Amino acid sequence: MASRLAAALLLLGVICTGFAGAEVVVDCCLSTTDKIFPLIRIESYVLQEAGNGCDISATVFITKNEKTLCIIHPKDSNKKTKWVKSHIEHLNNRRPQK
Repeated sequence: MASRLAAALLLLGVICTGFAGAEVVVDCCLSTTDKIFPLIRIESYVLQEAGNGCDISATVFITKNEKTLCIIHPKDSNKKTKWVKSHIEHLNNRRPQK
């Protein structure tokens, strides 16, 4: 009886360890656009960096409706990123200082 209990606990431990060691799924942008999006509809942003679980770099704008928009990354040397940098700067200035 004790050996069955020990075997069951060992099996449970192995299963829990397997779940704890599993990779966390990251929601990544698979493509981006450079289409200008109005700042008034954007609540916040996250910068997605290639190599940190995602294949491409992107600016992820989160709208006030909690939708995500995959926009061109501001580090891309491109005239089309000027508005992205401006939006990010505005959102940073809106955040409360710690």
